[in-house]
Amino acid sequence: MQKSQNVWSLTVDVSTPSCPRRSPRGGKNHHRASTSPRTQRLARALNTTHVDSDALIEQDQGKPCGEVYSDLGEEQFRELEAQHVAQALQHDGVVSLGGGAVVTDSTRALLANHEVVWVDVSVEEGVRRTNQTPTRPVVTGAPGIDPAVRYQQLVDERTPLYREVSGFKARTDHRTPQKVVADILRYLETIS
Repeated sequence: MQKSQNVWSLTVDVSTPSCPRRSPRGGKNHHRASTSPRTQRLARALNTTHVDSDALIEQDQGKPCGEVYSDLGEEQFRELEAQHVAQALQHDGVVSLGGGAVVTDSTRALLANHEVVWVDVSVEEGVRRTNQTPTRPVVTGAPGIDPAVRYQQLVDERTPLYREVSGFKARTDHRTPQKVVADILRYLETIS
């Protein structure tokens, strides 16, 4: 197998969900989503590069993803995101996707050709992380809705989609990035 045939990526719920699947082309494409240190650690462990679809959106739009989301609204943001996910998936290496990327049909169709790891964050941990970051309008921007309730709604909506596209679920609560990456590497060895 040639290195150019490998794409490694993960996806996360809300701010973190996704999972892996075999490539029908015979090569392996592995996908991940997260803007956390786990993505960069995984890329280093695999001796490959990393691209983040959210970073591509920010470069294209000249502002943070949260602002782009707030300015465009969810529907237009998801269309823009799908374009950047398609671009990112052309990359050889680890590809990070935003947690909501899986809600778009075209993105899920693209992920069917890749190995995707769902980086799972519990509701409690997700709320703790997103409450510290005001740039998460999907969770914090719902007026009158408790962020924990909103986060749980997103998890409930997205979990079936993460299951659809992923081959492995990496749990992150109370675990160091090194342990999460080690779990993912063990999984990837089982499918090599």
